[in-house]
Amino acid sequence: MLQIRPVSDLRNKFPDIEKIVNAGDPVYLTKNGYGAMVVLSLEEYSKLTDGVEAELDKADRFAAENATRMSHEEVFEGLRRKVNVQ
Repeated sequence: MLQIRPVSDLRNKFPDIEKIVNAGDPVYLTKNGYGAMVVLSLEEYSKLTDGVEAELDKADRFAAENATRMSHEEVFEGLRRKVNVQ
């Protein structure tokens, strides 16, 4: 079930928030009725970011071994072509 709580619950009901995120579910926090942030367990956060970190490491290694540089226009044009091909 989607958990949406006011940001004050982070301070006032921390044990409740902790139980939810430790069970693997995110908690969406609002401030003045608008989305403010999401609280995740470290494990769930790692699942989201591990692939990104590995790809950034791969890109850093490639850049260190290769003198070729591309402008942001070239990079984004290549990505657009890949996304638009179906």
